[in-house]
Amino acid sequence: MKRTKVIDALKCTNFGSDICVKGWVRSKRGSKGIFFIALNDGSTIKNVQIVGDEANFPEETVKRITTGACLCVEGKLVESPAAGQASEIQATAIEILGDCDNTYPLQKKGASWEYLRTVAHLRPRTNTFGAILRIRHNMAMAIHTYFHEHGYFYFHTPLITASDCEGAGNMFQVTTKNLYDLKKDEQGKIIYDDDFFGEQTSLTVSGQLEGELGATALGAIYTFGPTFRAENSNTPRHLAEFWMIEPEVAFLDQEELMDLEEDFIKYCVRWALENCKDDLEFLNKMIDKTLLERLEGTVKSDFVRLTYTEGINILQEAIKNGKKFEFPCNWGDDLASEHERYLVEEHFKKPVIMTDYPTAIKSFYMKQNPATPEGGSVGYKGCVAPGPTMQGTDVLFPSIGEIIGGSVREESYDKLMAEIERRQMDMTHLWWYLDTRKYGSCPHAGFGLGFERLILFVTGMQNIRDVIPFPRTPKNAEF
Repeated sequence: MKRTKVIDALKCTNFGSDICVKGWVRSKRGSKGIFFIALNDGSTIKNVQIVGDEANFPEETVKRITTGACLCVEGKLVESPAAGQASEIQATAIEILGDCDNTYPLQKKGASWEYLRTVAHLRPRTNTFGAILRIRHNMAMAIHTYFHEHGYFYFHTPLITASDCEGAGNMFQVTTKNLYDLKKDEQGKIIYDDDFFGEQTSLTVSGQLEGELGATALGAIYTFGPTFRAENSNTPRHLAEFWMIEPEVAFLDQEELMDLEEDFIKYCVRWALENCKDDLEFLNKMIDKTLLERLEGTVKSDFVRLTYTEGINILQEAIKNGKKFEFPCNWGDDLASEHERYLVEEHFKKPVIMTDYPTAIKSFYMKQNPATPEGGSVGYKGCVAPGPTMQGTDVLFPSIGEIIGGSVREESYDKLMAEIERRQMDMTHLWWYLDTRKYGSCPHAGFGLGFERLILFVTGMQNIRDVIPFPRTPKNAEF
């Protein structure tokens, strides 16, 4: 008999028909010679109930039906007398496809997130992680659909690179060299001429710079792939390996970039609400009772747009009124998550797009705002800042803080080179990037969205290690 997925079996109203389902036992109970099995195959958060008379099955078969076991069940689809379920299956034949012994790690209820990370190869079978992974799939579909419908081209950027986009140096090296016998020059520096690529290479921290090349040829592109940061960060918001979405668009100014950021993220949240109803309702009940309200509010609200300078003024006023922050927030400081969340969750109570950050705390490729005679700058909607600023556009979200980091890119070769020289950056491996400012340069802008941070927001989970199947963090590369 052809297999029917559980999600389809639960929708079927052809009662009395024969049906075959396959899946894993979530639970089993018995009463007066009748057993009840909750079976799930991952297609939905909901289980299908299997009902069987022990007298109709070999005793040994019934004993082998344990939590975690994999079954093939044939039977009749009938209306269910139990509340909360429209149908169930009266089993006529059960085949055990895979036994599961009493060492199965997921038998105990209420396992901690920390414990489940130690059994990451099995945690997708839990209700919570099944829901998260189905939502993760749907968010990937939403991203591709949005950009396809808006005329963007999916642009594949390299994972192995000789350049550091962010200039921070926190990169994983890629090499085929014998680490026990490294060739070095007279200064003690490693010689890479016998390495696979003939030079020092690393895993990429971002596809943005290559994405800009695509935008100057195709007009509007997006990347969506893994990126890597060798930061020793053990926080609920950082991973060493994560996925990034990075659109780059020619002829886009700061206002249009903010419009894109807001429209894109609302589209993704709306997609989740429309396509992940059962999973979101489960997470709203079990993980975060304000989840659905927060998601719906995000879609309905207009994002606040304010400059970094205005944000600092709000934060400093809050401090005067007794608000306590762990980290300082004077003009020129890089805002901490606590500052971003205060603006979003307490002051405005809606998402915020913050613009015009101090040049010193942002990347070299961002477009600078016009300078004032006093040494400051004039930014978004004429806001005057006490120092030089760049046209950054970061989206701040409740529960997360920064979820998008974007900017208008500096298209002027002279201005870009001046900033590179001021920062004393080595551009040896970025000559090709500078060429785009020499050969038909154009205004352009883009942003980067950490996929896992989007999943954190949409699921209500609190730790980024719990929204990716196999998290990569310091001292952890298992599975």
